[in-house]
Amino acid sequence: MLSSLLLADLTTELTPAVRFQRLLQWLKQEFQCGAVALLKKEEEVLRPLAVEGLVKETLGRRFRIAQHPRLATLLSSREPIIFDPKSEVPDPYDGLLDSLEGQPLPVHDCMGVSLYLDGRQWGVLTLDSLDAGTFDLAAKNNLHEATLLIEALIRVTQLEQERLGLRSLSRQNDTFMASAVSGSSEIIAQSPLVTSLLQELDVVAQSDLPLLLLGETGVGKELFARFVHQHSQRAEQPMLHINCAALPETLAESELFGHAKGAFSGASQDRPGKFESAHGGTLFLDEVGELPLTIQAKLLRVLQSGEIQRLGSDTTRQVDVRIIAATNRHLQEAVKKGDFRADLYHRLSVYPVPLPPLRERTEDILLLAGHFLELNARRLGLRCLRLSAAAEAALLHYPWPGNVRELEHVISRAALKTLARQNTTGSSWITLEPEELDLNLDSRLAIKDQQETPASSKSLLPMKQQLEICQRQAIQEALDTAQGSWAEAARLLQVDSSNLHKLAKRLNLK
Repeated sequence: MLSSLLLADLTTELTPAVRFQRLLQWLKQEFQCGAVALLKKEEEVLRPLAVEGLVKETLGRRFRIAQHPRLATLLSSREPIIFDPKSEVPDPYDGLLDSLEGQPLPVHDCMGVSLYLDGRQWGVLTLDSLDAGTFDLAAKNNLHEATLLIEALIRVTQLEQERLGLRSLSRQNDTFMASAVSGSSEIIAQSPLVTSLLQELDVVAQSDLPLLLLGETGVGKELFARFVHQHSQRAEQPMLHINCAALPETLAESELFGHAKGAFSGASQDRPGKFESAHGGTLFLDEVGELPLTIQAKLLRVLQSGEIQRLGSDTTRQVDVRIIAATNRHLQEAVKKGDFRADLYHRLSVYPVPLPPLRERTEDILLLAGHFLELNARRLGLRCLRLSAAAEAALLHYPWPGNVRELEHVISRAALKTLARQNTTGSSWITLEPEELDLNLDSRLAIKDQQETPASSKSLLPMKQQLEICQRQAIQEALDTAQGSWAEAARLLQVDSSNLHKLAKRLNLK
């Protein structure tokens, strides 16, 4: 039965995500097991492409082969392997079975097989059952027979993507990854909004057009910039990052264009700037809207002529650099106010790219959460770190004003708080509950409900209560943006720091 279903899918045009999901559903039914996972080997980690019977956030995790002996054992053999139900070797899916709602795995059966494409190791397929004795010699032989068909299905899927002009199966698998913590330039996304955007950027990357990434704080503008660089013809050349908001006006020119010896006090030798250092590659100008007007004029010259002039030097130098700029400001409004040059704006916005906030890509929230959970579990030495069903619901209902960065901080903070409160050891297995996430859902949802409720049906709150709700929201958003710094939050809100502390205490935020 399994063979006929797989053969039928080989001749049917399906997206990789749908094809792989159908494969796992059939395997789960065929082997009468609780969970099936398909993982692709990428250097020293295994990345889930599809799971059945495991919680959704599993797709956002990365399983380091060296830290998971069962997966390493599967990769070391060409034959299917059944693990002893009494084995004390940790299972990579401890706590991730959907049917157990966050409880540790009991004694269970595990079976798996490594997969090969054109003689090269591609990944693994794993099967788990809660009932010891599910996988016997007959099941092992059935999996062995199915392996060739499974590998053929993966190969056909890969060929279809190449026929469509897509260079990588992993980028068309409806799961992209990105993390500022790990330094990875993958981008986590399963939502059509982001996957279509990445397909667009994959095409745009082949040109040298300046790119202007637009989006709220925390959406991951640098990660999208790195995606463009790594998929461009300049990928082998450097990509340099400049935070324009952190550049003092007195040093900005030297930092960008370099300086000659003696150009100013302390300039003891010639020094190239970021433009020269990025020659042949990409220069990412983050928060470009914060550049001083004097520097904007010199940046415009570089974009027009490709020439730079070091501070204190009369010599011009030619540079070949692709510019990717990013901002969370409305630059058109800044142009009207005279804070940003119109000619520079038009040069930078040849190809503007709005990046969606996290609240518009809710399909990605649990995947991102899974990635951050895995990172924190590894950092804290925990056996498993996961979300309860209630915590998952809380994440999905929160509006995420601080976007992906806020989600990362929420998971990290909750993991530390839970670990400290439970006083557990590194081998522990921890589930995060909504109270540890500290999302202040009541006030956020009250605001959201009021925004979405038609005026004719609203039950207005007293003015004082509405004001307090807005104040709580403003303070929480400022703290999220300032990464917990009260002094920075006060600066963002343009209030005195001591007054902010007093107000936070009155609103029970401290």
